Formats: sequence, C-alpha cells, structure tokens
Amino acid sequence: MTQSTPTRSWVSCANGHRDFALQNLPLGVFSINGSAPRSGVAIGERIFDLQAALDCFDGEARRAVEATAGGQLNAFFELGRGPRVALRERLLELLAEGSNQQAKLEALGAKVLPLATDCQMHLPAKINDYTDFYVGIEHAQNVGKLFRPDNPLLPNYKYVPIGYHGRASTIRPSGTQVRRPKGQTLPAGQTEPTFGPCARLDYELELGIWIGQGNAMGDSIAIGDAADHIAGFCLLNDWSARDIQAWEYQPLGPFLSKSFITSVSPWVVTAEALEPFRKAQPARPEGDPQPLSYLLDTRDQAGGAFDIELEVLLTTASMREQNLPAHRLTLSNTRHMYWTVAQMVAHHSVNGCQLQAGDLFGSGTLSGPQAGQFGSLLEITEGGKKPIELASGEVRKFLEDGDEIILRARCSRDGFASIGFGECRGTVVAAR
Repeated sequence: MTQSTPTRSWVSCANGHRDFALQNLPLGVFSINGSAPRSGVAIGERIFDLQAALDCFDGEARRAVEATAGGQLNAFFELGRGPRVALRERLLELLAEGSNQQAKLEALGAKVLPLATDCQMHLPAKINDYTDFYVGIEHAQNVGKLFRPDNPLLPNYKYVPIGYHGRASTIRPSGTQVRRPKGQTLPAGQTEPTFGPCARLDYELELGIWIGQGNAMGDSIAIGDAADHIAGFCLLNDWSARDIQAWEYQPLGPFLSKSFITSVSPWVVTAEALEPFRKAQPARPEGDPQPLSYLLDTRDQAGGAFDIELEVLLTTASMREQNLPAHRLTLSNTRHMYWTVAQMVAHHSVNGCQLQAGDLFGSGTLSGPQAGQFGSLLEITEGGKKPIELASGEVRKFLEDGDEIILRARCSRDGFASIGFGECRGTVVAAR
C-alpha cells in the first residue's frame, strides 16, 4: 500500500495497532489447544485463519491459500511473488472497512479470527538450510577491535558478504527456552581447556530472511533477480557462547558456540508490506571498493536497503519479581548493513549452491556506530570489562540463568501505518 492515509479495517483491534495493522498482514503458522498447525495472518490482536476462509478466495489468491495448508509455508514460498501479491490484495479487500465479506466473516467469529493469545505459534516453514551472514559492519569492526586492535576488519570483508553454514535443526520460535550450553573453554592464564557450562552467554540482534523460490543446483541467481527470491523477513537471535567460541573458532569459525539454539520471531513480514520503508543503500565510504559486477545492480543500490528500527530489551528474574520495566540494551537499525539482502542471495548462489524455499538467512549482528546501538553484550560490555548496571541493583557482563532477551522491530514513516515484526523472546535456563 502506498497511499498516505492508512486504510482501516473492520477488525477494529487492527486500527492503530503498532505491529499488525491492515497494511502489514504477515503470515505465520499457529495452532489452538493442541490442534494441528494451520496458516494464518496477523491482524491486530487476532489471527485470520486462511483455511477457515478458503471460500473467500479464487484465482491466484486461492492458489496461494491452498499452498499454505499443512502447517508449513514452504509450498507458498515456492510460488513466488505473483501469488503472494494476489493473496495480499485479496486480504486487503476482505479485511478493509466496507468489505462485502464482512458480515459473512463476522458470523464465523473465532472460527476465522481467533485471539492471538489463544494460539500457539510455530516455525512458519520447514527449514532445509540456515546460513548466518556477517553484514553488519559496525559489529564486525567492534568485535575486530576487541580481538585484533591493529587490524579490526579483515581485507576480504568489503569484497565478500561473509557467511557460514549454521545448524537448522535447533532453530526455534519465539518463547522457546534457551538451555545454557556446555562445551570446551580455555580459561585465562591456562594452557589446557576445561569442559562445563558456558559462562559468557550472549545474544545477537539480527534480521532473518526467508527464501522463496530457489534455484537449480549449478545455476546462480542474478543480483537483479535476487529480490524476487525473498519470501519475507523476521527477527533472529543468534545466541552465542562467547567463551566456547573463543576456543573453537579458529580455523573454521563458529561451531558448538552457535548451534545450541537460534530463536526467530514467528511472523513472516513480506517485502510488499515493507515497500514504503525501502531506502537507497548507504554510499560506501571514500576509498572502499565498489562491489564486483555480480554483486552490483542499480535498482538494488537505489532501493535495496530497509529502514527498520531494531530494539533489544533485557529482564532478569529479580526484575520480573519486582515488576520493574525491561532494560533497553540496544536501539539500532537495519540501515547499518554493509551488504543488501539481494547481494547476500546473489553471493550465496553464485557458485551454483542450491537455495530452496524455506531456507533461512541471518543478517549477522546489526549494531550501530554509537553506544546504545550495539547488538551484543560482547560489544556493550567490551568483553565483560564494563558491566551493565540494572535498576534492580544487579549487574551483567553476560547473560545469567533466568534472564530474558526480547527483540523487537518496527518501521515508521509519516503518512504510513506502523509495521512491526512482533517479538522474538528467549529466557535462559540452567545447563542440564
């Protein structure tokens, strides 16, 4: 939607909703009272059950709804942009004020519009593969300064969208507990590693990218076509065991320090909903190299970035007992991405690697350049040297058992409805 006056919905709780106004319409998978998972669309405080309203759809929109059946959105993602847009346009007709289907849908009541609080959310798709990138240049520089003060940013960073293959089997939806991992660490001053629970548990603030249509093995996705292969976006917390990571990451990078859990928000926010919040990719600083030709597209440079505000909140068990408000750790933005999402897709496939519908990318930690914008405790506390003081009187260098991390994301622009992602939550529990 591009009109300046926000469209209102007959689903009254959607009007003025900070996350799920009519202009958003993100897709997800939910269940009620242990029933089989179903596909739906967030609208205000309710979920529009696509299968329950199937008779309201025809043509390409009906084809899209039929592809969402079965509790996974992979087949829907595979359909690509055309049916996705047709579904969105029909949903806007059905749910807008004055819809000729309003009486019919209202009569169905909770059968078609259950309260979100009565529903359990699931992963929106079967994740075949997961790749975590490193496109937040401020994070890369901040971490580099901690470990390589004389050479914080390695020379390949400005030529290659750096990434590594993560573990898909431990990706979980928001609300899943985060079990403190065990592993090998090398304590300061020792020459032999020890084994036990991680002592330096951290969060990482990331944008998640859901892949739509894939490519055949051996083929590549051109940079100019890459945006059409993106099904939508979510929030992603790349939980990190920093002490395990420090011992294991050379020479092949993260392994057990990242694979114990990755949390994602359950709603898939489409590129169409984010269209009003597209921005030009920030100009590279003078002296930085131009991307190689397979990563450079005029249209992508002109509108391949997004203006999405990112927030991280922390609560401790003690803070919750005292009814203290959550402590904001981070307020950042996706505009701090050095590479666009399309560049990530093009680079991933350029060697013939097959991407498939339902694959998930993480952007890497999206820190800003200033204090208050850092997307991990590693940066905020400078590796534990500068603890955070909380209103409860507690201090934190890294996460303790009982701590909860909450990620939020929202787009705002004058004349347009607010578009939110919902929350991505995770509470740390003790190692087994």
